[in-house]
Order: sequence, then C-alpha cells, then structure tokens
Amino acid sequence: MRDLASGPGRVLVFVYGVFAVAATGRSLVQLGAHADRAPVAYSLSLFAAVVYLVATTCLLLGGRRGWWVAAVACSVELAGVLVVGVLSYAVTEWFPDRTVWSHFGRGYAFLPLVLPFAGLAWLRATRPGSRTDPG
Repeated sequence: MRDLASGPGRVLVFVYGVFAVAATGRSLVQLGAHADRAPVAYSLSLFAAVVYLVATTCLLLGGRRGWWVAAVACSVELAGVLVVGVLSYAVTEWFPDRTVWSHFGRGYAFLPLVLPFAGLAWLRATRPGSRTDPG
C-alpha cells in the first residue's frame, strides 16, 4: 500500500494539521469567550476541528484502516462544509461570526471547501488494491 503521507500526501497532512490547530484554537476561544452568542456555529467549528485532527492522524498513520478512516473523515468534512455553508446563508442568525465551514470557508480563502476534494482525490489515488498499490 502506498504511504498516504508521501508525495502530495505530505502537503495534505500539513494543511490538515494547520486546519486542525486553527479550527481548534478558534472554536475554543469562541466557545470560551461567548458560547451563548452562536452555540451552533461554534460547536460545529469544534466538530470540524475534530474531523481535521482525525484526517491528519489517519493520513500520517496510513495502512488500510487509516485509509478507510481518512476516507470517512474527508467525506464527513465535505458534507459538513456543504451543509454548514448553505446553513450560514439560509439561517444567518446561527452564524454571526465566521467559523471554519461557514460561508463555505470564505474566512479561510475557501480552502475548507477545496480540501476535502483534494483529500478524497488523494485517497482515491492511493486506495488499497488499486493498480498503483504495490502491496
């Protein structure tokens, strides 16, 4: 099985790691400072941080189980950024401040919208049993 953290996977691990730290820090500050202002948005931001942390860890660990858990994490991430992106425009009072997935990641240069597609593309290229899989 091809190492998930090699080649383009290194860039993904780095970006996921940065997002894990950034989303965790921002959501904890927002929840700690004024959780009553936007509890849904800030809680979803903390959930996003956990998803980023899981994806980072599984991309680093690799293996079949790591691949599968990373695939689930990237799929949850994609669904999350799409659902939260729509909700942040439809129910604006839930999102008075920017969060990692609100407005499709506009506050983060739309990278949260692009990242799960890149992650899933990399996982597809490195899937267990693929022709590029030497093992």
